[in-house]
Amino acid sequence: MSGNNRSSIGRRQLLTGGAAAAGLALAGCVSQSGEEDENGGSDGPYTVEMEPVGEVTFDSVPTDWIAGNGSWGDMGVALGVGTPDAVWLPERYPMQYYDELPGVDVDTDLTRLSTEGNVDPELLYELDSDVHVIDPNFIINRFQWEESEVTEIEDAVGPFFGNTIFTRTYEWHDDYEYYTLYEGFEKLAQVFQREDRYEAFADLHDEVVGDVRDRVPDEDERPSVAILWPTAEEPDSFYPYMINDGTSYKHWHELGVSDALAENSDAGDFHDQRGEIDYETLLDVDPDVILLQGNENMTESEFQAQFLEYMQDHSVASDLQAVQNEQLFQGGSLYQGPITNLFHTERAAKQLYPDEFTDDELFDRQAVADIVNGEF
Repeated sequence: MSGNNRSSIGRRQLLTGGAAAAGLALAGCVSQSGEEDENGGSDGPYTVEMEPVGEVTFDSVPTDWIAGNGSWGDMGVALGVGTPDAVWLPERYPMQYYDELPGVDVDTDLTRLSTEGNVDPELLYELDSDVHVIDPNFIINRFQWEESEVTEIEDAVGPFFGNTIFTRTYEWHDDYEYYTLYEGFEKLAQVFQREDRYEAFADLHDEVVGDVRDRVPDEDERPSVAILWPTAEEPDSFYPYMINDGTSYKHWHELGVSDALAENSDAGDFHDQRGEIDYETLLDVDPDVILLQGNENMTESEFQAQFLEYMQDHSVASDLQAVQNEQLFQGGSLYQGPITNLFHTERAAKQLYPDEFTDDELFDRQAVADIVNGEF
């Protein structure tokens, strides 16, 4: 499939968003009572616009939904509608954080959409969702779907409504707007008619992040970091990740770190080619801190035992200053939503600046739970 064909759905729907919305089957579950839907404040048609899908009209608030990843899943939990029925990879959705929110109980048994790197369109028919919170361009490019398969599911099951916000490295996304985490969150709040919860989260977020930014040390006292994805349980190589404006890196922007890999041409070439970086190349970079993405279901002690101890015994890795200084930490999930981001920001602040961030908690768990439960 050519690059032009793979990205055509975004251009088509952006150019014809209004017409597409008019022709779309209305999404959602029809309310027969005329009363407020239990998931939101609307029982009649309403329209939400998002690139690249254009305008999508809902006849009532969706109840059954799936999402591409935990970024959007976490937004659903924050809005009080719970987790989606399915995501690409449930193991990359760090749902353990919800255990820290008093009175918040969510379903963590999610259907896996991706099997051996593929998504079977028939599974979406079986799930019969009111809305698919998935960027259609991602499913076309990543899973090699035809555009006609997306259109058929929209017509027979329910609309697609999503944007690939976790990273900003895909060339096929250049044709249409990216959203920040909270811009995407606001769009999903409109879908579920939970704008009040979005606004409460935005206020809490601004307060917490404002406090964190005020306390971060001066620029010359901040560490250089390398964000890596290990290729094995005892890794000898890694996939390098550069800090960009995608939501995966939101907490690192707030903490003002410098990207050690971005300043190294060899590492940059590896990243551009989606290749691997070995310890010899990493030693040339020699970052102050090494952050490993993935493995979010590990406790800190499990993480240190598996990775730090292995590197301390490795003939090359042991020469890295981050290993010698025990500055090897969990880097966070690729897929952050508003709740996940608060936990990631708190943990990262304590990891990087332990002298400044000595508080037990940087945000109020009960306040988050109250928003989720609509008790604010």
